[in-house]
Amino acid sequence: MADNFSFELVSPERLLLSEKVSEVVIPATDGEMTVMANHAPTMTTIKPGVVSVKLASGQVSKYVVFGGFADVLPTGCTLLAESAVPMSEISAETLKKRIDDARKELDSAHHNDHRTKLEQYLAELTNLNGILVAA
Repeated sequence: MADNFSFELVSPERLLLSEKVSEVVIPATDGEMTVMANHAPTMTTIKPGVVSVKLASGQVSKYVVFGGFADVLPTGCTLLAESAVPMSEISAETLKKRIDDARKELDSAHHNDHRTKLEQYLAELTNLNGILVAA
């Protein structure tokens, strides 16, 4: 049986989850990352994606996040999301609006660095849209 550790998922609007968990899969910028008890200390940025949380009870909960960062310690993990909602509460319209807003901002971006970041963000949102449609 896996050891449990403390996990918190926080957005500016609210604390979404604060529980003992056995495993968390987060959409780190460099790829999906599985966090378990006694994980090496790490801090990473988060891209838009799905966070999968396996509670100590064995139940799995999923949340959609739109960027942020995660602080991982051997005793716990805190994910501070720019925005996050339970996966059951995300609608196709909400995600489409975010994609449309990113496209509009990209169309008006003048600096190459800003355009590159927006292109990456738009690609991540489009990928997330594909994941949610398939779910």
